[in-house]
Amino acid sequence: MAAGDTIRTIVKFLSHDHSQEREEAVSLLCELSKSESLCEKIGGVNGAILILVGMSSSKSENIIAVEKAEHTLENLERCEKNVKQMADNGRLQPLLKLLLEGSSETRLSMAAFLGDIVLSNDVKVFVAQTAGSSLIDILRSGNMQARDAALKALNQISSHDMSAKLLIEAGILPPLVKDLFTVGANHLPMKLKEVSATILANIVASGADFESISVGQNDQTMVSEDIVHNLLHLISNTGPAIECKLLQILAGLTNSSATVVSIVSAIKSSGATVSLIQFIEAPQREIRVASLKLLYNISPFMGQELADALCATAGQLGSLIKVISENNGISEEQASAVGLLASLPERDSGLTRRLLDEGAFDVVISRVMRIRQGITRGNRFYTPFLEGLIGVLSRLTYVLQDEPEIMNIVREHKLAELFVDMLQMNGPDKVQISSALALENLSEQTKVLTRMPEVAEPGICCSIFPCLGKPPEVIGLCQVHHGFCSLKESFCLLDGKAVERLVACLEHANEKVVEAALAALCTLLADGVDIEKGVAVLVEAEGIQPILDVLVENRTEVLRYRAVWAVERILRTEEIAYQVSADQRVGTALVEAFRHGDYRTKQTAERALKHIDRLPNFSGIFPKMG
Repeated sequence: MAAGDTIRTIVKFLSHDHSQEREEAVSLLCELSKSESLCEKIGGVNGAILILVGMSSSKSENIIAVEKAEHTLENLERCEKNVKQMADNGRLQPLLKLLLEGSSETRLSMAAFLGDIVLSNDVKVFVAQTAGSSLIDILRSGNMQARDAALKALNQISSHDMSAKLLIEAGILPPLVKDLFTVGANHLPMKLKEVSATILANIVASGADFESISVGQNDQTMVSEDIVHNLLHLISNTGPAIECKLLQILAGLTNSSATVVSIVSAIKSSGATVSLIQFIEAPQREIRVASLKLLYNISPFMGQELADALCATAGQLGSLIKVISENNGISEEQASAVGLLASLPERDSGLTRRLLDEGAFDVVISRVMRIRQGITRGNRFYTPFLEGLIGVLSRLTYVLQDEPEIMNIVREHKLAELFVDMLQMNGPDKVQISSALALENLSEQTKVLTRMPEVAEPGICCSIFPCLGKPPEVIGLCQVHHGFCSLKESFCLLDGKAVERLVACLEHANEKVVEAALAALCTLLADGVDIEKGVAVLVEAEGIQPILDVLVENRTEVLRYRAVWAVERILRTEEIAYQVSADQRVGTALVEAFRHGDYRTKQTAERALKHIDRLPNFSGIFPKMG
C-alpha cells in the first residue's frame, strides 16, 4: 500500500471537496500510521501534518474525520521529525512531552527546536507553565550544549510579560544572574552571555516586583547595590550586543518608582554617570536608545549631575541635538533624546546657554513648526516627542531676565502664542503643564516689559490755569498693567485667548495641569499689577468659580496654597466677597486651610476669612512678617 506515491495520493484526498472522500482518506491514513515504519514517510509528504492538525481541531469537519485525524497524529508522534513538524504547525504538546520525559539527547533536541520556532503569546504562556521548570533545571545543571539549547528556548518564551512572570515564579533569576556574572571555569561563552542578558532584559520588562525576588546569596535582589555594580562593571567591559541588553535591564529597573531610587543610589556610589552618558554617542542605534531611556528615567533624581556631565564633555549635547534635528518622521531615539533634555533642571542657566550656543532651540522650534504644519506626521512616539519639544522650549522662559538674546528669540518666534495654542484640553498633559508654566514665567515679566505711556511735561499755561493741565486720555492701555501690552512683545495674557484657555485647564483631571494653570492666572493678581482689574478679567473669563472649586476640592497641598492665595486676592473685591460669604463650602475650605495649612497658608487664609466676615478685622492672630 505504501509503495510509490500512494501515500502522497491519499494525502491529496484529505483536501478534497467531498467530505466522504476526506473521511475515507483520513481513515486509510490512520490505518497505515499504525505501522511505525511508515510514520516518517507519512510525515515526509509535504503538507500532510499541517492538514491533519487542521482537521483534528476543525469545527466544521464531521466527528469521525476529526477523531481519525487525531489518532493519526498520535501515531505519527513516534517519529521525532513529525513531532517537530507538529510543533511548527501549532501542536506543541508532543514536543513538550518529549522535552519533559524523553532521553537526555531527545530533551536537548526538543529544547533546541523550541528556541527556533515562532510562538504566539498564548503558546509562550502554555510552554512556560508546562516546561519552564524543566528548562530552568537544564540551565542549572546541564552541560554547555544543553544550556545553550535551554537558553535559546527560554529567550523565546520570556519575550511575553505573562510567560516571563511564570518563569520568575519557576526560579529563573538566580541561575540567569549567576551565568551572566560568572567568570573562569564553566563560565558561559560570550555568545551565550548575550542570550542570558537578552532573557534578563525580557524578564525585567515584565514589570514584576524585583525588590522582593531573591537572585542570589544573602537575599540579594536585582536592585541590590552589588548586583547593580556588577551590571555597571559588565557594561564597561563587554561588547556592543551585551552592552545594549544590560542598558535595557537598567532602563527597565528604573521604569518603576519602587526600584529607581535603589538604582540611582548604586549609579552614584559607583561613579558611573559619565560612562553611562558616553553611550549616547555609540554607533549602534539600539545602544543609544537604551542609554537615553535609562538617563531619562534617572534624571528626576540626579538631573543636576547629568546636566553637569553633559556640559563638561564635548560633543554629547551636539549628538543629542543632531538626533532631534533629523527630519525622517519621529523615531524612538528622537523622542528619548528630546525627553532627556526636557527633564534636566530648567533653571540651570549654564545648560540653557550651552543649548543656545549649540543651536538646540532653533532645531526644536523647527520641529514644532513642522508638526503644527502637518509636515511631520504623528506615530506612537508623537506624544513623548512633542512633550519633550515643548519642555525644552519652556527652558527659555526661566532665564529671560539675564539673557536679552533669549528674549529676542521668544519674541521673534512668537513662543508665547505657541504656548497658548498648546493649552488644549485634548492635548498631552505634560505639554499643557510645560506651556502653562512657561506662560507663568512670561507673564511675570509683563509688568517690567509693558510700555508705559509718555506723560508730557505741563507748560507755563497749565501752571497758571490748572484746569488746562488735565492729561489727555490714552487709548489702548492694558487694564491690568496700565501700559501698552501685547502677547508677542510683553507677553501679556490679556492679549489673545490665554486667560480663557488657562481657566479651562482648571477643570483638568490632572492636578499638575491645574497647578500650572492656576500659577499662570495668579500673575494677574500679583503685587505690581492692578489686582482689582485682574479680578475683573477673571470674572469676564468666568474664572472665579473654577478657582473657588479648586479651593474646595483641596486635591494637593500646592493647590490649596495657590487657591487660598488667589481667593484672598479675589475677595478683596467687596461685591464678590459678599456673594462668596453665602457659599458655605468656600468658608469651610478656608477654615480648613486656616487650621491645617502651613504657616503662610494660615496667614493668607486668615486674611481671606476676614474678607467674608468669618474673622473680625481687629484679630491679630499672626505677627507681621518682615
